Amino acid sequence: MALTHYSSSETGKNIRTVGRQYQPIVMILFITFTLLGVIGGRLAYLQLIQGVRNRQLAENNRILLIPKRPARGTIFDRKGKILAGSRLSHSVSLWPITLPKAEWPTVIQRLSQILDIPAQDILNRLEQAGYESTASVPIARGISPAQATAMAEYNADLTGVRVEAEAVRNYPHGDLAAHVLGYTGELNNEELEARRKNGYRLGDIIGQMGTEAAFESKLRGAWGGQQVEVDSAGRVIRILGKKPSKSGQDIHLTLDIELQQAAEEVLGERTGSIVAMDPRNGAILAMVSRPTFDPNIFSTRITDQQWRQLQSSNHPFLNRALRTYPPASTYKIVTTTAGIESGHYSPRTVLPTYPYINAGGILFWDWNQAGFGPLDFPGAMAWSSDTFFYQIGMGIGEENLIEWTRRFGFGQKTGIELVTEESNGLVPDHTWKEEMLGEGWYLGDTINMSIGQGYLQASPLQVTVMFAIVANGGYQVTPHLLLDQKTSHRPKRSIGISDSTLEILRRGLRQVVTDGTGKVLNIPTLPPVSGKSGTAEAPPYKTHTWFGAYAPADKPEIVVVAFGEHSGGGGGSVAGPMARRVLEVYFNGPDGKPDKKTP
Repeated sequence: MALTHYSSSETGKNIRTVGRQYQPIVMILFITFTLLGVIGGRLAYLQLIQGVRNRQLAENNRILLIPKRPARGTIFDRKGKILAGSRLSHSVSLWPITLPKAEWPTVIQRLSQILDIPAQDILNRLEQAGYESTASVPIARGISPAQATAMAEYNADLTGVRVEAEAVRNYPHGDLAAHVLGYTGELNNEELEARRKNGYRLGDIIGQMGTEAAFESKLRGAWGGQQVEVDSAGRVIRILGKKPSKSGQDIHLTLDIELQQAAEEVLGERTGSIVAMDPRNGAILAMVSRPTFDPNIFSTRITDQQWRQLQSSNHPFLNRALRTYPPASTYKIVTTTAGIESGHYSPRTVLPTYPYINAGGILFWDWNQAGFGPLDFPGAMAWSSDTFFYQIGMGIGEENLIEWTRRFGFGQKTGIELVTEESNGLVPDHTWKEEMLGEGWYLGDTINMSIGQGYLQASPLQVTVMFAIVANGGYQVTPHLLLDQKTSHRPKRSIGISDSTLEILRRGLRQVVTDGTGKVLNIPTLPPVSGKSGTAEAPPYKTHTWFGAYAPADKPEIVVVAFGEHSGGGGGSVAGPMARRVLEVYFNGPDGKPDKKTP
């Protein structure tokens, strides 16, 4: 057999080329399997590791929650008449998730033109919620019919914008009882952060002052909503679920709307306040403050011009029934009580009165600059003799005077529900004067305090409580606005006035009306009235004027305090007729005629 011979060169060539034709296939298979492995691994990661999250994102793009604001509770007066309710209106909101971020500026510009809201304000609200948010973002409430029509006309340009019917706060009587009712408004950023833990959300409406704020938890209600399926344009395809919103609780106030109207009308355009209260239990029947405002303007978006006008009209949001002033001669009730209860003076005391008292070289004049001759306590009250009460104050000293001032409730809040708006007032003493003024207490401070002047400060509501103590037999009541089953049985505290002192106070206050500075209330169409006038100096401005009254004198059921801030004139002539008109309406009905007595 012949043997085949291969050269070394041929052998080498064959060794190098064996299997070369399979290399591309192997490479392709390697790359293919590598890619499949990567893709498979990624799919496994997405499905197994992030599957739940991705399904949730897809679901969020398809399923949206449309929140529904609850209707706020209605506020009624004591007789069931509506003071604050709701009216149907329309709101505008955005759904951030329905549009890419780049498309929102065009929509916002159109929306700004229709609603007359700066585009930047809308953008800020959108960015605060986030472009990926699935919740609606409220932009405007209470839009006008013209704006609602324009929204419909430009619907094609307003993708992601919704117009919905909603209840808007309404005050049917305009500015009536505005300071008592308060107003509602949208949470600002700081309020939102503070209340978020209590379930409040962006765009929520809350009570901003008055009873709207004081009873926020009762009036608020609970949000509801709808879960809906939407298409890529954000249009609702079907409703998947629904949770009804829960309306807020209705509340009844102690206010009497007819008495409130009468008090507001008689105060008119004067700056000041009128308070009417049941002295037996502290129920507030009327509370007026001027100047005032219409709370309806806050139910929708208030314009910058409206806000500037409100700010330039002598502090219309200040409830002057809760602000403090020198109580003037109404305070002589306290001086009389301190004088007798201290034991320094008998109830039968008679003192001479003078044109003035000289204390340390300073002359303290009587208001008539002549004196009234010898007077007892009731006579001094009737004629409001300053020099009589100067002598009482000097005789008992400032410590007795300060003690009884505090017993009557001055220098502390009364306890009314409007706690954040109420001032404490001021009962000055040695410590206060040294800390605030860097000087000690002088005899002149006691003299001024004895007639309700000097540093002493009290609110019309505190003065009302003072009159109620005399009217109800010596008990301090807590003023309140909420009418409930406890109203007629609320606790009251005795301040420790003896029967003999009460008798002197009642005689003096009745004599004010029959013979003294309050004769304007001594009319046959009213039951017997007791009261006290007051005129406080307030240089360099005009005087403040006061009149407090209660009736019937023998069995009181109403106390009225009228106050004029820098009104000028005297308490009996300026504030007296205001108190009289409120009493006329209370006892005789809105027309003031005695044959139509209010039950």
